[in-house]
Amino acid sequence: MAEMHNTNILLESGTNEIEIMEFTIEGNLYGINVAKVKEIMIAAPVKPMPHAHAAVEGIYKPREEVLTVVDLPKYLNGENKHKGERDIFIITNFNKMFIAFRVHSVVQISRISWTDIQKPDKTVSGGAEGVATGIAQCGEDLVTILDFERIVAEIAPETSIQMEEIDSLGPRSRNEKPIWIAEDSVLLSKMIEESLRKAGYVNLQMFPNGRELWDELNRIPKESGLFEQVALIITDIEMPQMDGHRLTKLVKDHQRFRDIPLIIFSSLISDEMRIKGRDLGADEQLTKPEIGHLVSVMDHLLLRAQGGAD
Repeated sequence: MAEMHNTNILLESGTNEIEIMEFTIEGNLYGINVAKVKEIMIAAPVKPMPHAHAAVEGIYKPREEVLTVVDLPKYLNGENKHKGERDIFIITNFNKMFIAFRVHSVVQISRISWTDIQKPDKTVSGGAEGVATGIAQCGEDLVTILDFERIVAEIAPETSIQMEEIDSLGPRSRNEKPIWIAEDSVLLSKMIEESLRKAGYVNLQMFPNGRELWDELNRIPKESGLFEQVALIITDIEMPQMDGHRLTKLVKDHQRFRDIPLIIFSSLISDEMRIKGRDLGADEQLTKPEIGHLVSVMDHLLLRAQGGAD
């Protein structure tokens, strides 16, 4: 069916806007960031795989590449229902993986501001680690934005952040440099924090979105030493209220904050996204879940910043 062409989905850098693809499951509206979508296709027969997660239908080969198919209605509702002839496969690309998600229909694409997306109440999201990462106001409709990274991490834990990558770095010294991290996924935030603490970075301040990090940055008294308060910033891209690209633009355009090293750590890093981040001034851009690489880059940037300070 329709392939998502990058020229149509890449928004102007740093505007704090997002394009949401709205789709339905059992008549309920859900959404996914268009930047995660490669194409949409009519659902086709799937080859079952033994011993797979209950929500994994099996595999599907539309062309040369074999795709894992996730039955999103079953994942969300826990029921085996009849597969509709008009069901749709949303083919996604994030974390360097291509995965097909079965949905019942695709409705439209809405372009909105991240400020129009609110963090859901825990009773709505399914608890602190629920799969609803945000509630978006798209016109007159409320759309539940799903945390696809969390869904994939649950179905295939080996594709998410691996603590073994930290172990492979060998013995490490304690580092008390203040590190600020903006990450909206509760699950990934916990995994990142645990991994960095194990790597020796013990002075971590976590923020659920770019807006809260930016507001806290502006509260630092001008008379205090800036780098004693924040030595390095790590940010996701997708976050309610303020995304990582907008945060990067604000930090790097600000005379006082621009020298703080900033790493974009996101599942969305692609060639096009890398160009956006570079133009905004990000010091480094890394793809989740490469936590070992993240630690090595942090080491390098902090050492470089310390040399500049000297």
